Amino acid sequence: MEISAAGRLEVRITTADVGKRVSVRRLSEPGVAGEKFTDTVGVLTSWTDGVLLITRKSGECVRVAESTLVAGKVVPSAPARRRGPATSYEELARVAARAWRPVESERLGGWELRAAGGFTRRANSVLPLGDPDLPLDEALTAVRRWYGERGLPAYVQTATGAEGTQELLCAELERRGWVREVTAEVWTGGLAPVADLAEGAGVVLSREADEAWLARYQRKGVSDVALRVLGSGPSVWFATVPGTDAPAAIGRCVVDGRWASFAAVEVDPARRRRGLATAVMAALARRALDEGASAAWLQVETDNAAARALYARMGFTVHHAYHHYRKPGNAGTL
Repeated sequence: MEISAAGRLEVRITTADVGKRVSVRRLSEPGVAGEKFTDTVGVLTSWTDGVLLITRKSGECVRVAESTLVAGKVVPSAPARRRGPATSYEELARVAARAWRPVESERLGGWELRAAGGFTRRANSVLPLGDPDLPLDEALTAVRRWYGERGLPAYVQTATGAEGTQELLCAELERRGWVREVTAEVWTGGLAPVADLAEGAGVVLSREADEAWLARYQRKGVSDVALRVLGSGPSVWFATVPGTDAPAAIGRCVVDGRWASFAAVEVDPARRRRGLATAVMAALARRALDEGASAAWLQVETDNAAARALYARMGFTVHHAYHHYRKPGNAGTL
């Protein structure tokens, strides 16, 4: 918090700081036991009618009455990273997009409209990296029309919590009634430490998702469209640990330059906690190292405690959160 030469807390932010990362201290709500003050750090996404809206790294929006402010300052746009490979949000977003390609896409300025017959939100949502070259309301109208023509709900994928993420766009979508349906996180880490975690004995690698692999995959009844999405990416590998009726474990990896992504790491519930997920990822990591990759990323839902604990032990850390916003009045079907 900002402290003046006289030792008083000061508010050193104004409406001109909208869009910047700030730290504020306010008086706690009346009746709240314990601390007298509450601190909030995030991007200042609006300051109107005496109310500040601050978006935290997780995407949570906090409303702060101007009258309760006791201190505030602008802070660096992103905290210094002490672990994991250095990367910008835009670089990681583009790498992630190449690892999970839609069947159909169209440009709207700097936005990419993506569709894949409804198979996953990632392949059926707008990736807004840049300006749509239209006023926002007109761009969203074009988005709704494009997805409506394909019989799909309109989604916009956004991100928060890193330098160059889209807190302002999130706030604008929420002001227009778009509903945030899903929040997950992108984690990054070094690739070599993953490869060193296990020998990977018994893990079979393939360029295609065969029937055995699909038998373990959590999305049943996979269509031809889904197979095209699963097989998309610069260099795709599928890992299988053979089992009796279905594989004991599976995984997917896409190698793209210095990056390797991990996805669809699934283990037979009866054989969990035996190191199979680690073995799958280690085998895929060694193959990715052979192809010249050095860094890794993956996506994990915020409520998947087991996966988060596993990835933390592997040395992964959170890079940013990402969200899918659905257009108002249209039930999600993906």
